[in-house]
Parts: sequence; structure tokens; C-alpha cells
Amino acid sequence: MRRRTIFALLAIALAAPIGAARAQEAVTVFAAASLTDALRELGGQWASRGHPAPRFSFAASSALARQIEQGAPADLFMSADEAWANYLQERNLLANATRSSPLGNALVLIAPADAARPLALTRGTDLAALLGPAGRIATGDPAHVPVGRYAQAALSWMGQWQSLAPRLARADNVRAALLLVERGEAPLGIVYATDAAASAGVRVIATFPAESHAPITYPFAVTRRAEGNAEARALLAFLTSAEVSPTWQRFGFTLAR
Repeated sequence: MRRRTIFALLAIALAAPIGAARAQEAVTVFAAASLTDALRELGGQWASRGHPAPRFSFAASSALARQIEQGAPADLFMSADEAWANYLQERNLLANATRSSPLGNALVLIAPADAARPLALTRGTDLAALLGPAGRIATGDPAHVPVGRYAQAALSWMGQWQSLAPRLARADNVRAALLLVERGEAPLGIVYATDAAASAGVRVIATFPAESHAPITYPFAVTRRAEGNAEARALLAFLTSAEVSPTWQRFGFTLAR
């Protein structure tokens, strides 16, 4: 009897630290590439409060959603459009009650900083002429990258999608498109205003009118696998709180009304 009691007490002693450690495990966040800079700062703020620093994986929302679908261990999903959040929600891979869309962005036309000239962008603006005979427009691949989808909508609104689609430099995510313009490999790019603001190598030459594309919104949610993870829910609450709104705004994001 005494031996059984000792074993039972030992089991309790061993189990308690394990449970506490699990409660304090770092949250894994799968986030759209355009959120990179702001989330790195906010992750530091979260860690400064005594929480484990979040683990971030930044990529195109499409790539991240498919990784989650295939079983990747993400606790939070932060998409650059509603479509990929819908994709996961339809497959019961998000904790539905946790989903909200706290942020917005703008779609801009950029050029290398040393060649940028402001432009009054209208439906009649001839972007092909600005590209020259061999230039291409860098943006995300419209087949699966949110910024590319917004770009396709904007170019369609201008009546120039059919002529410019073959001249796209289709990047895997918005940061890759930005890099093509920074390096001078593309004379123009279509990216988010926040990404353009983060680069000293490009300049915004025009902003696409809001009516030229669907609103750019960022849905955040806890994944289904992390539904009972208190740390993941707490981090999501922090990232969507009024307290951190100034940080999001400083990086150029707009706040949902």
C-alpha cells in the first residue's frame, strides 16, 4: 500500500509540471506575408508580458491554408483575404466563434524608388505604356495569392486585365512581388500599401480606388486543433484588442469599424 501511495504521489508531481508547461507552450501563428513586420513587433510585446514568444510562419494565405488542411500544427490563422479563411471554415478547420476581421489595407501601384513618378490613376491610365515593350507588373499569382486576386480585380475594373495578364510577374506572395520591384526586375508592382511603406527601395506612385476591388480585410481565427488552447485564445484577444490598435496603424493598416 505504501509503495502504491509513493508511486501515485510521484505521478502527480511529474504530471503537474508537464501540464503547466503545456499551458505555456508558444503559440504557432500562420500569417499572411503582409503582416510580417507588425506581427514581429506585436509578438515581442506579447513576450515582454511573460508569455512564450509566438512562433510565426509567414507566407501566402493560400499556402498556409493548404498546409493547415494537410495537418500542419498551426494554432492561429491570419489571412489576407476572406476567401482562404472561408476555405478552412468550410472544412471545419477553424474555431468558428473565434473568427473576426479586425484589419484593412489599400492596394497600390509601386515603382523602384529611383524611377518613381506620381501618377493620377484612372480607368484610362495606360499601364502597358508605362511598362515599356518588355516590362512586367510584379504581383501575387492571381490563381491563389490574395494580393494577385485584388490586382486582377483592379486591372479588370480598368479594362486592362486581358492585355496585361500575360505581362504579370506572378510571385508566390506579396513580399516576393515587392522584392522584384526593389531589385529593378519589374518596373511596376501591385502590392499592399503596408508592404510598400516597409521598403525604402520602392515608392507608391498611385493608389487604386476602393471601388476597383473588393475590400481588403484580414480575418483572424483560432484553428480547430487549438480550440481548447487558452494561450492561443489569449494571444488572439491581444492581437485584436484596442490596446494594440496604434501598432497596427503605425504599420499602415486600417481598423475595422
